[in-house]
Amino acid sequence: MALEFPIIFLLSTHLEAETLQRLEDEIPTLTYDINEAEVVLGNISRKQRALFELRKHKLETSEIPGSDDPTDSPRRKRVRTTAPADDVSDTASEAESEAGTKTTPVKPSASTVKVVKLSWFTDSQKAGKVLPLGGDYLLYEGRKVPKTPVKSPSLPRAEDVLKRAMADAAARPGARPSSSQGYGRQFIHRSSQPPMLRQTTTDDEVNKHLPPIPEYLHTTYSCQRPTPVHPPNEAFIEQLTKIRTARTLAGDQIGVRAYSSAIATIAAYPYTISSAQEVGRLPGCGNKIALLFQEFKETGEIQEAKEDESDPKLAVLRLFYEIWGAGETTAREFYNRGWRDLDDVIEYGWESLTRVQQIGVKYYDELQLKIPRAEVADIANTILKHANKIHKGFQMVIVGGYRRGKLESGDVDVVLSHPDDAATRNVVESIVVSLEEAKYITHTLILSTKNSERGQLPVSWKGNARKAGSGFDTLDKALVVWQDPKWATGESKNPNPHRRVDIIISPWKTAGCAVLGWSSGTTFQRDLRRYCKKERSLKFDSSGIRSRMDGSWVDLESGPNGEPAPDMLTAERRVFAGLGLGYRPPEERCTG
Repeated sequence: MALEFPIIFLLSTHLEAETLQRLEDEIPTLTYDINEAEVVLGNISRKQRALFELRKHKLETSEIPGSDDPTDSPRRKRVRTTAPADDVSDTASEAESEAGTKTTPVKPSASTVKVVKLSWFTDSQKAGKVLPLGGDYLLYEGRKVPKTPVKSPSLPRAEDVLKRAMADAAARPGARPSSSQGYGRQFIHRSSQPPMLRQTTTDDEVNKHLPPIPEYLHTTYSCQRPTPVHPPNEAFIEQLTKIRTARTLAGDQIGVRAYSSAIATIAAYPYTISSAQEVGRLPGCGNKIALLFQEFKETGEIQEAKEDESDPKLAVLRLFYEIWGAGETTAREFYNRGWRDLDDVIEYGWESLTRVQQIGVKYYDELQLKIPRAEVADIANTILKHANKIHKGFQMVIVGGYRRGKLESGDVDVVLSHPDDAATRNVVESIVVSLEEAKYITHTLILSTKNSERGQLPVSWKGNARKAGSGFDTLDKALVVWQDPKWATGESKNPNPHRRVDIIISPWKTAGCAVLGWSSGTTFQRDLRRYCKKERSLKFDSSGIRSRMDGSWVDLESGPNGEPAPDMLTAERRVFAGLGLGYRPPEERCTG
């Protein structure tokens, strides 16, 4: 007679595919919905791992004996950077994108859940009876915290905010147009036209002696050019970048690409520009950028950039855009709801935010702080130390702006790899748990193990019909909030700022692609993908290179006899060579 087990959810962690399949066949009360489960069964042995798995599967619990409900939402308006602490103070592990997913009510289930060792089930089978769920078998018991449906901000309240903003605007001299013209409408740049491009006799003489355009600037691919972190025309580029940011916030993707191309070209130009004609001859610039330079040369600024900086709507959009987890689309959505500051987001929209966005609001001011190079290196070395505690032999490259030579970074990005493929499989989970236990990680917001789940095999190219936005790499990664747990005595509360940290795990066979993809500027990455597509019929991303002809993985990192690269930086150089590109050190990939 079949044993009467409670409803069981089986964790796939540390189970081979054949073992997992066998256990699923043997458990008579198996459920694939963890919210229904009375017992969570896993090949794990520690309480901390049990808690990690519950968070990973988005099952909120309070340990028995119970504690206060951690899901209270704000009831009153709060100071902008003191978002409801209880909502976001506990470490969480959730795979959420910028758009996020809204919480839905769970179906009725047992009110408590026990996480037990796999040996409880196997021993019960051997004994021919269901053994007690206590003793050495039990890792954790908790009461399920019911999820509540997301409530959209009530219309009257949102209208009140909108009316208030309109009244404030009307009360100011030179107020902006009323809402009858549409707060949500894409605004049109209001700058006066720069002066017509005129050429004097002196200019004509100067142009005869302009320096030749470097050969590498005749290509449209910025991945084929040296682009330093501090180019000769940095002040002009700064003005263009302000305009590009405004176009980004307005949703003008064509304008963003046009300005990005012009910025990348001017950043790679090795001479100080002296005339508008000198700009107009550069690839990707043309008459529009030339006119802007003429205005910049004559006045020291660009009126359009100046107006964008002082535009009150853009100021609000920029504020929302800089919330971690909220891109330009979300920023416009917040604005169109009538929200004008972080207080409005907390008071009227807290329950509709993703957890990533809640964290971004709570730690907004701290996450805007730049991270000095010494601190970036210290954080990265701590991560490497914990990785090597799990399995010796890990190598690491600090990527992002740090590797491109920036003195300060907005976040910390590290790529870890190991010559033994078995060492990198599912290791991101173990690293996160280790850093959580050491109190370095306060929140785990995105945890992806897609690469491990498919056996760390490179993904085949699925063709050009793939859904837009699906090109982001599928490497294992954890996006976390970090806080140094050590501080000087005398402080009652940790004064160290919270930091954004991305931990990326790459198999050794594609580590060169990972380092290349995560080290380069945005336009460099865009043009590298475009180059691979147009010139080599290849699909590139940080998780590997695939053929667009037959979808197969293309190995550019192994040596001539198939031997693996000796280190991650050698692998990166081999990718450049295999693509027919001259190697560009990271300090020359600063395209913006």
